[in-house]
Amino acid sequence: MSSKEKPTLGGTRIKTRKRNIAAPLDPAAFSDAVVQIYLDNAGDLELVAKSLESSDLNFSRYGDIFFEVVFIGGRTQTGSVKSDEGERHPYSIIDCEPTRDAILPSVVYIQKILRRKAFLIKNLENVTRRFLQSLELFEENERKKLAIFTALAFSQKLSGLPAETVFQPLLKDNLVAKGIVLTFVTDFFNEYLVENSLDDLISILRRGKMEDKLLEFLPPTKRTTESFAEHFTKAGLTALVEYNERKIFEVKLKEIKAVLTSQVTEEINVSEVIETVKQQVKDAKLPEIEVVHVIWDGIMNAIQWSGKNQQQNSNAVLRQVKTWAPLLNTLCSSGNMEMELMYKVQMQCYEDAKLMKVFPEVVRSLYELDVLAEDTILHWYRKGTNPKGRQTFVKGLEPFVNWLEEAEEEE
Repeated sequence: MSSKEKPTLGGTRIKTRKRNIAAPLDPAAFSDAVVQIYLDNAGDLELVAKSLESSDLNFSRYGDIFFEVVFIGGRTQTGSVKSDEGERHPYSIIDCEPTRDAILPSVVYIQKILRRKAFLIKNLENVTRRFLQSLELFEENERKKLAIFTALAFSQKLSGLPAETVFQPLLKDNLVAKGIVLTFVTDFFNEYLVENSLDDLISILRRGKMEDKLLEFLPPTKRTTESFAEHFTKAGLTALVEYNERKIFEVKLKEIKAVLTSQVTEEINVSEVIETVKQQVKDAKLPEIEVVHVIWDGIMNAIQWSGKNQQQNSNAVLRQVKTWAPLLNTLCSSGNMEMELMYKVQMQCYEDAKLMKVFPEVVRSLYELDVLAEDTILHWYRKGTNPKGRQTFVKGLEPFVNWLEEAEEEE
């Protein structure tokens, strides 16, 4: 090789892939092109979908704008939900009649688009969240259409619309305070329940982290159980009202049980605990059955199960029963409540393996402490209706029942 020649590399020549040159951003042109497709096909969504599929429009770059055109007929102005000065079509979701039949085709159309262009799912989520956060900028009838669309989207299991995308953006203080959110969710609930069950609706609310927060849809000045019941009863949603009352009731039960367990654990004076529980029961308007369950659970939950054998567990339960018998005696004040307590003890001993053999001793202790009457025990023994572990418990209680019956005959 001469000194003037340049060295070269031998071997295979590697081809480099040409990089795509990014097209300049032109959202207005994209919006106008989509609008024109709607206009050329006179809003026939089947034909629109086919035209969009065969077009070379850059959906990956302008996905948000595409859904703006779907929802409101054109590209939105900055900071607004109204269409820009560009082209607009009259076949959008907010141009439809506020009815199920008018809006459902748009849901089916979007589902078809998403199947072919799955990358647009995130854009649908973005635009939906933005519009829901800006509900006050829509007219009342437009908000109703959005509520119907959203309900149908969940009913049809539309991809790209997670529950949190719908419910969390609605909780803006100004939207809630003006009652806009309450009206929106009322329309949503009514539409969704046309073809779905209340359990389905609760499942959506749970995924949206709203299952236990339904009162937050009401303006702060009306955020009471009574206002909730009045509003949704008038809206024909009595099943939702009943569900909400049950949830509130369950929360109260948990609170009462937690307070009682805490007081029992801390060995607060029995008379003080009795007064606290009596007031809580009164405020919560608990039925008799629930009173029995709450008291027994509260007492038993406070036991520190450190025993390694049957006798130690038995002693722990009997000590607890003896200590808190005055509480049980005060609040289990009727034959029905005594029988419910028998069933409650039966169920706990059945469900907790370490307590299976304790049942007879607990019943006898409750009798000796004047919590359970002889008639209650005999009725349970002879005619009890709960089958859980009954055969075992009846056999275990037989010696004590024989003693009661002999004493009854002597008298």
